[in-house]
Amino acid sequence: MTSASASMAWRAGLRARSLPTSRWSQRPATLLKREGVIGARYASDSAPAAAEAVKEASKEVPKRAARGSRKTLYGTSLAVVLLVGYIYGTDTRASFHRYGVVPIVRNIYPDAEDAHHEGVYWLKLLHQFGLHPRERGDPDRDGALATEVFGHTISNPIAISAGLDKHADIPDVLFDIGSGIVEVGGTTPLPQEGNPKPRVFRIVSQRAMINRYGLNSKGADHMADVLQQRVRDFAYAAGFGDHEDAEQLVLDGAANVPPGSLVPGKLLAVQVAKNKLTPDGDIDAIKQDYVYCVDRVARYADILVVNVSSPNTPGLRDLQAAAPLTAILTAVVGAAKNVDRKTKPYVMVKVSPDEDSDEQISGIAEAVWNSGVDGVIVGNTTNCRPDALPRGFELPEKEQKVLKETGGYSGPQLFDNCVSLVARYRALLDKGPPSQTAVEGEEASVPSEQPRKVIFASGGITTGEQARKVLDAGASVAMMYTGVVFGGIGTVTRVKQELREELQKK
Repeated sequence: MTSASASMAWRAGLRARSLPTSRWSQRPATLLKREGVIGARYASDSAPAAAEAVKEASKEVPKRAARGSRKTLYGTSLAVVLLVGYIYGTDTRASFHRYGVVPIVRNIYPDAEDAHHEGVYWLKLLHQFGLHPRERGDPDRDGALATEVFGHTISNPIAISAGLDKHADIPDVLFDIGSGIVEVGGTTPLPQEGNPKPRVFRIVSQRAMINRYGLNSKGADHMADVLQQRVRDFAYAAGFGDHEDAEQLVLDGAANVPPGSLVPGKLLAVQVAKNKLTPDGDIDAIKQDYVYCVDRVARYADILVVNVSSPNTPGLRDLQAAAPLTAILTAVVGAAKNVDRKTKPYVMVKVSPDEDSDEQISGIAEAVWNSGVDGVIVGNTTNCRPDALPRGFELPEKEQKVLKETGGYSGPQLFDNCVSLVARYRALLDKGPPSQTAVEGEEASVPSEQPRKVIFASGGITTGEQARKVLDAGASVAMMYTGVVFGGIGTVTRVKQELREELQKK
């Protein structure tokens, strides 16, 4: 055998040894059969499961659709509830404000001053988000209550007295609840704490209060900063810009709104007073107190109110005598005329209901004419303790103790005297200025003819009928404070509606 043949034989043998035996050569076929069986079994086992899964999936589709529908329904219902709640809760006509909010606040805050602070805080906060109560439907658009005051036609003759918004925190809220005029303050030249607490007390059965705040104030500088920022915010929103010139444009009437209220058909009054520590007998120092306040806040007011009638500041009511009152009012009027603004603020004096003798009223009227003041607010809280209403009603023991607290009383019992005083001031002021006498050391500068003096009435007004009576007595505006505290945020709207009905009867 040749070497080539040997090599081929060796390779053939090697291939033969490397081939699998029949046992191994049959494995692929066996495996294929087994895999077929497994696959068949798997297919056979999975078919019912798949069918079941399809069946379950078909059941899940309507369930998901139902859940989606329920979520949509719940979401829509919640949105509707919130919308209705928002509209109802922010409408001054909602009885909830009178019969729900007032009792709740009274129970949560037994101290009346705490309740006052919390009320102002929440109204201010809600206003920032547009969630505050407001008068809906613009009921004043019919013009039935339109009133002329200082040459301005205001939408209605119902006003909020000073004290409800002591630091000018919420004038816009008070305008939004329907007031034709809002009075903020009073403010003093320097900040002062007022009298020690507690200093405000409720007499719930009489819907009355006693307070001895003592003209607590953050000071005229703070008041001026707050009012200035309000004007600048308005100027920016109106497209005038955010700078001093924009502020001046608004104050000079470029926005066609009163420079104080910034609301068409409404006016803002700012009350000023002296500091408690200013010596009572130093008329020059007292004049400086009032003039300082005027210099700081008059730019942002339509009306300046000179408070000489608070019963809680020692010696203040003594300033209602003719000579000192004329001196103070003359200084205030002079300062108001120097305000850097095209139109100047009007000046009113707030007088006490307790100074009611003919001599006292005559002296105040004389001071009003001789100083050039534009009007009088009659009156303020009283040091008297009137009889309970209705006649014969016996106060609870707790309220009898409250009556012994020092301070000014405000409530419905003041109304009759308020009407009487308005009529008396109206008659006396309409006679014109008395013989003009110069204030000691000063020259009288009263023109021979002046416009008719304006009277605002403040004291016990809680209904539209009472508002009509003070207007008929000679007042141009009916002011409220305690009535709002007990009647709630919707009081102005209610009183205006009642006044409309009264005028229709008339």
